[in-house]
Amino acid sequence: MPDKYCRLSALPEQAVDVVVIGSGFAGLAAAIEAAAAGASVIVVEKMLSPGGNSLISDGGIAAPGTAYQLDAGITWDSPEMMYRDMITAGEGLNHPQLVQVIAEGARDAFLWTEEVLGVTYKNRIDIFGGHSVARCHTPESVSGRSLIKRQIEKLIALGVPLYVGAAVQALVQDEQGRVTGIKVADRDGGLRSDDDAETIIHASKAVIVATGGFGSDVDFRQAQDPRLDGTLMSTNKPSATAEILKECMRIGANPVQLSRIQLGPWASPDEKGFGLGPLFGDYVALPYGILIDPYTGGRFVNELSDRKILAEAMLQKKHPVIGIADAAGVQTAGWDLQRAVRKGIVKTFDTVPDLAAYYGVDPVNLQNSLSRFNQMVIRGEDCDFHKPMLNMAVPIEHPPYYAMRFWPKVHHTMGGIQIDVLARVIHREQYPIAGLFAAGEVTGGIHGACRLGSCAITECLVMGRIAGQQAARK
Repeated sequence: MPDKYCRLSALPEQAVDVVVIGSGFAGLAAAIEAAAAGASVIVVEKMLSPGGNSLISDGGIAAPGTAYQLDAGITWDSPEMMYRDMITAGEGLNHPQLVQVIAEGARDAFLWTEEVLGVTYKNRIDIFGGHSVARCHTPESVSGRSLIKRQIEKLIALGVPLYVGAAVQALVQDEQGRVTGIKVADRDGGLRSDDDAETIIHASKAVIVATGGFGSDVDFRQAQDPRLDGTLMSTNKPSATAEILKECMRIGANPVQLSRIQLGPWASPDEKGFGLGPLFGDYVALPYGILIDPYTGGRFVNELSDRKILAEAMLQKKHPVIGIADAAGVQTAGWDLQRAVRKGIVKTFDTVPDLAAYYGVDPVNLQNSLSRFNQMVIRGEDCDFHKPMLNMAVPIEHPPYYAMRFWPKVHHTMGGIQIDVLARVIHREQYPIAGLFAAGEVTGGIHGACRLGSCAITECLVMGRIAGQQAARK
């Protein structure tokens, strides 16, 4: 990515058509679409480099009906199936019109990343817990950085400036309540001093809020869910905070389901942040291995359950659990785990007794659990927890054995400000706030009780593009 961006000190008070707050997937998609529609656009980012949490994601996009699915022999997936999966995982708390927009726009958003931005993807398709079919596409880099890079390149080609170190202090409104701009201050490293001068950027058409979630804002997240105190780690960057969400609520934006905060059940407590463990956890151990309670040596959950079910099952244990796969599962999954192994996040063992001894698990109980699971793989039916047996599933009996400690981390905030299908921010009294749009994790209502894996980037791109298109028309 380009390593130099504009600083606010170079920006005099001025007016543009559209101001975008935030430079992750949603914000950059909105800025690209608004500029492509002929609007003059400015993007402001509070940190000293763009990308936010989007940079540390694996870059996966869920989309039905793609060529990758057809190549894998999957011909039956559809927007309707994706819609049903999202509603089921969300326990019916989702706003159905928004889910429909995401499901119907997913394939087009995915093609946009390929055909317009030039992102390349691995020739594979993956399934994560809660999806009824493999529909998750992963970029060659296995990182959101590649998409952010391509978005910024497109932004530069469109002549859109991106200001970093720009801390938004307030949304500006006229006497009728229309949002007409932002008040912003230059700050260094994300910390603003009291004597920093503030600048007004006027938006003649709209302001688009795309500031992400609040997973690292311990005080705010704990106010929504008292369990989520500072002792629970987060996969998010420290910049994932709630100040602009609260500013939107200050001017009347309706908060939706703020207490619905997702924990990533595939994370490891043996590393900080997102880390390397989720590659093994989400892509290998959960689909092709098992989870066991080290105190009993037994399974306790369907490993392909959605994230909410998995995280709650782990929290009930009150201690980390162990995910196990073998060489055949790793080979079937097709991912390179060497970095995680070198750093000691994922361990390898020649025998099951060696693995049991390392984690203090009763070796007889562990072997019995593996033997029972292997028998069910051969039969093609999990009689204990009803885990779907993938076509490529094989018994866990081929050394070396791979293992990792699992413990949930705060990962995604499903709640946020209410929007409609045009990405307009909705007031508490249920009318659109004039001049204000939003997209991405700062919004609520799309995922309900639980977000399915790879649906976040899909949401960011679909709603971000809609927000940019609509803002440019106002």
